[in-house]
Amino acid sequence: MKASAFVYLWDVNGDPDAPARIAALGVRQATLAAAYHSTRALTPRHPRHRVVTAEYAAVLYPPGPRWAGRALRPHPAGDWAPGDAWGEAAAALTDAGLDVHTWVVLAHNSRLGAEHPDTSVVNAYGDRYPWAPCIAQPATRAYLVDLAAEAAVRPGAAGTELESLGWYGLAHLHAHDKTGGVGLGEAGQYLMSLCFCPSCRDGYGRHGLDADELAAAVRAALWPLWRQEPEEPGWAGVEKLLGARTAAATRAYRDETARTLQQEAVAAVRAAAPPGFQVLLHADPVSWHCGANAGVDPAHILSVADGVVVPCTGDPSPLTPFTEQRREGAVLAANFTVVGGMGGDPAALARDAARARALGATELRLCHAGLASDADLSAVGSALAGR
Repeated sequence: MKASAFVYLWDVNGDPDAPARIAALGVRQATLAAAYHSTRALTPRHPRHRVVTAEYAAVLYPPGPRWAGRALRPHPAGDWAPGDAWGEAAAALTDAGLDVHTWVVLAHNSRLGAEHPDTSVVNAYGDRYPWAPCIAQPATRAYLVDLAAEAAVRPGAAGTELESLGWYGLAHLHAHDKTGGVGLGEAGQYLMSLCFCPSCRDGYGRHGLDADELAAAVRAALWPLWRQEPEEPGWAGVEKLLGARTAAATRAYRDETARTLQQEAVAAVRAAAPPGFQVLLHADPVSWHCGANAGVDPAHILSVADGVVVPCTGDPSPLTPFTEQRREGAVLAANFTVVGGMGGDPAALARDAARARALGATELRLCHAGLASDADLSAVGSALAGR
């Protein structure tokens, strides 16, 4: 199977050995971040630094003229990725014989929430999630669609992978995160991720719900979870806590909102891209799930995009709902963490890839070539070489 490694440009720029090292793994493609959220990243082999701190969500190239005069606009990166850092890294990777695709993070942006608090998801208690732009708001949707088109279609890119193209919620790898003291299952995460900004309150109304009554019902439904009473798994747990009719109405509204945004963003990328440009989404086959791997309707998304990148570390079963669509030519990329210190098992990659192939995977994604240790990379290389 074709394999691609995720890469940051600060892994490549300033390290002349990086492109050849990545190519030597046996991958054919590098998926290179073009728009990314704030992060702190280790660079264990770079000749000039060991830790890169990307202080805020940024585009890693000079933003174009479409943003002039707009309140919501992307920011260029600081000294961690100056100028056209994406273009510099892409050229070096291309010279090493790799296809380069963009990696674009969309509805995950703490700087946007800090500068424009009204764009953020607001939970049933009135708390804002500044890392999570509400995808129901018209101005935010316009920003995300334009960002997708610009960041995806960089010169030299043969395709893109769009991350966080859907609802983001409570769960977040935030700096000094202290939210794990009370464990919330799927139902609790969903309830804590329902948004009550003005746009969402209107949206619930269109689906027959009074927003004030819904917020009160959500708060009441969460009380047992704060006491750590057992939670029923899956959507049945949401229905039990919120009531089946109310739960269905919230899901119908949120599914429609995410589905139409995904459709608009992919269409905008295609309109900006040359023929043959590949568009994939990082996706979860459960439409009501939130996060970097956006919840999608598998049948719908495979009718819109060229395929999906699916989280498979530890369990490749999320591939199955996409495989069941039997969409001819669709890319079903199984995404494995290959950094041992971050929960991956690179020594088991050959076994895990075989399991994913049996469930319909057509490609592999390896997260992450820049963060992995030398031992991790050696195991990846051996797996891809069939040793």
